[in-house]
Amino acid sequence: MLDIDGVLQIPEDELVERFVRAAGPGGQNVNKVASAVELRFDVAASSALPEPVRARLLARRDRRLTEAGVLVIQANRFRDQAKNRDDARARLAELVRAALVVPKRRVATRPTRASKERRLEAKKTRSSIKRTRGRGWSTE
Repeated sequence: MLDIDGVLQIPEDELVERFVRAAGPGGQNVNKVASAVELRFDVAASSALPEPVRARLLARRDRRLTEAGVLVIQANRFRDQAKNRDDARARLAELVRAALVVPKRRVATRPTRASKERRLEAKKTRSSIKRTRGRGWSTE
């Protein structure tokens, strides 16, 4: 079980781990050991996630989310397979934790009179600066 927040847990059978060879530093060890981890979690088909959390996760514009609704996390930060595995699981838990938070609805407001006046005054100032730039040149 992957514990998310004490209440929500993702069962092990919904997580698919694949171990691959990592790129980067490590010498000859890199060519021999599959230390990088690719963690797959099918968000769309998960029974552990409540519907609003699933909808928020699927609505994210995230390149790690496939069109089929599978979240793919690749971890190869460490040389050790166990550390990469823990890192991938921690990153998945963080993503799901972020989706648990219900975003506040934006209250539409109108700009104040003073802010409109400040904006127009700044435009006038900028305009006068630009107007005075070309005065010294003649067109002849």
